[in-house]
Amino acid sequence: MPPDVVGKGILLKVDPIADAFRAEVKDGLTASHRAPTLVGILATNASPSRFYADFTRKQCEGLGMKFILKEVGSAVKQNEGEEARSDGDGVEEVIIEANEDDNVDGIMVYYPIFGGQQDHYLQQIVSPLKDVEGLHSKFHYNLYHNIRFITPASLASTIPSSKVIQPIIDDIPPPGTVKSIIPCTPLGVVKCLEYIGVYNKILTYGDRAYGKTVTVINRSEVVGRPLAALLANDGARVFSADIDSIQEYTKRPRSSNPTSARQYLPHHTSHLCTLSLEECLAVSDVVISAVPSASYKVKTEWLKEGCVCVNVAADKNFEKDVRDKASIYIPAVGKVTILMLLRNLLRLSHYNDVSAPSGSEDIIPASE
Repeated sequence: MPPDVVGKGILLKVDPIADAFRAEVKDGLTASHRAPTLVGILATNASPSRFYADFTRKQCEGLGMKFILKEVGSAVKQNEGEEARSDGDGVEEVIIEANEDDNVDGIMVYYPIFGGQQDHYLQQIVSPLKDVEGLHSKFHYNLYHNIRFITPASLASTIPSSKVIQPIIDDIPPPGTVKSIIPCTPLGVVKCLEYIGVYNKILTYGDRAYGKTVTVINRSEVVGRPLAALLANDGARVFSADIDSIQEYTKRPRSSNPTSARQYLPHHTSHLCTLSLEECLAVSDVVISAVPSASYKVKTEWLKEGCVCVNVAADKNFEKDVRDKASIYIPAVGKVTILMLLRNLLRLSHYNDVSAPSGSEDIIPASE
């Protein structure tokens, strides 16, 4: 795909990436004995949440999946004279109801509702067996510890495993295991980076981002931190920038002794970074921004010549002239994100079918 203006980088829409995964989901549905059911839970009257719920419905129906929208709180339309309902009113009860419904394969809650820790609490109420968004602490634990494969029965337990992680060989789950669920937005970003060649397929699986320096702006537990961890666990040097600090993520610890044997950790570690954001951007091959603010902009003049820029936020976090410096600019990833969610739904439906009431907590390093 040539640049549309000489001297400018490519503006890359993610449609071809999404189409490939849509085909994968279709093939999975064809091989499945039934179409899974997704319950969406809308608990506010926020326009973006309503839009995303409608978008989810269209995607599900287009693939032949069943989508049921449960409206609670201020999302419920009030009749004249009725007392207005508050945001989130009844949301916990409807999550529990969906957890206990054997006809429901996946649950998606449209955040934010309360914000902060209260939303995090709701994320932990969703059963790991039905968490298509991958926001449960069980999946975050797996991701941060680079646990790529799990036994399906282990999803019924909330206790992290202390067993020794076996070495990664490839992305095919060993017998008796399945792929862990990964948060859909971070995974969608990784799939975009794979598509454009940031990941080097010649390198060993689990280390294909080696040699790349990446800055991720935003360290939320929904997008920023899990994305930084994913990239670092795949070999990249990652600067995780947030409002009050910058951290460096790597699985190749720095050594003060140049003659010492090279050490590789099974998962990334984090260190405080003394570089400024401008200094981080100057050496970054990839810059990903997910700041939920219309006023926040990454300065084009700070970018490394020829870098890749990915906008994850609903608002555009990059300046209009970003392609003067960036070789590739991806303005949105939502179409890939929803396919990652539906792929998670299909996988969880299968995991529930094959899981037993009890089982081993054996784990193995989480796959994209």
